[in-house]
Amino acid sequence: MNEKIGGWKTKTSQVMYENPWIKVSHEEVITPKGTDGIYGVVHFKNTAIGVVPIDEDGNTWLVKQSRYSLNQYTWEIPEGGCPQGENPLDAAKRELEEEVGLRANQWQQLMTMHLSNSVTDEYCVVFVARDLFEGQQQLEATEDIEYKKLPLQDAIAMVLNGEITDGISVAALLRVALDLKGYSA
Repeated sequence: MNEKIGGWKTKTSQVMYENPWIKVSHEEVITPKGTDGIYGVVHFKNTAIGVVPIDEDGNTWLVKQSRYSLNQYTWEIPEGGCPQGENPLDAAKRELEEEVGLRANQWQQLMTMHLSNSVTDEYCVVFVARDLFEGQQQLEATEDIEYKKLPLQDAIAMVLNGEITDGISVAALLRVALDLKGYSA
């Protein structure tokens, strides 16, 4: 039996599904209260990456793309995956150029976060990119991306009025908004 923090114990774990990006396991557990239970766990094989590009005039870029699982288009900051063994900053640089055709001279790690941590172990690293210059957009076969440049304040307003619902984008843009207001922990 595998003991976990908080008093959880894993009795059995069986991989139910696996592809190059995720692994889904069904686990029989003993809960912290000592009762039998089950847990479904989705393991992500990549680290999620997000980038908030900001130019010298206070503009940013958002990406509009279809999301298969939602069956709708979403507005997001540039995002992608960082395979195991790759440096998250290198992945962020790749994703920014790939999705919106930009490169940057200045990079700052903005935040890390867990996404949907009740059932997944997905982890995200978000960066701010500044001192931007033109690169070359290089979309992957799975991407049907449109992008737009807009004032950063307009992107933040899109979060506040519900036009941006992607969790990474919401957290990143609100964090940038707090930083601009001089908020410190």
